[in-house]
Amino acid sequence: MSKKIVTTDTPVATSSTEVIHTLSIFVNNKAGVLMRICQVFARRGYNIESLVVSQGRDANFSRMTIGLKGAPEGLEQIIKQVNKLIDVIHCYEHTAADAVVKEMLLIKFLVADGQKRTDALQIIEHFNGKTVDLTPFSMIAQITGDSPKIDAAVGMLGQFDIIETVRTGKVVMARGEKPT
Repeated sequence: MSKKIVTTDTPVATSSTEVIHTLSIFVNNKAGVLMRICQVFARRGYNIESLVVSQGRDANFSRMTIGLKGAPEGLEQIIKQVNKLIDVIHCYEHTAADAVVKEMLLIKFLVADGQKRTDALQIIEHFNGKTVDLTPFSMIAQITGDSPKIDAAVGMLGQFDIIETVRTGKVVMARGEKPT
């Protein structure tokens, strides 16, 4: 019997006026840049749903990928305001049509007997995941993909006693020759 597990990353229904957007922001790698960017979103009433920041190939620059929720009407103004910030090189919105968008899930759950372990391994294999830790009573799986795939994997693995989940948030790269 499947039971619904609610964690901090369990998706909730969004209101009809709010849309989830994915922004890629290329910035100078300096202290305080993230704070200034977050203030732009807060002033406009946008909630940051996910945030991934990493140093670029050149240590002087970083890439931020921000998943945020809010009304689509104000997004263009936010992008213009972010682009005006001193340490921002550029800020673009990306969709699934013009970019590759992925995230990673680590999920730890109990598998006390052999049949449950077999069932869990089949589900993990179905989602092209892999086990990254295995003990006699628990397992950690790693699954990558788009957000709906990650949500589906959490749903399917909900039949086990989930101990915890960790998601990276979205990472994005523009398709073709377009800049990210």
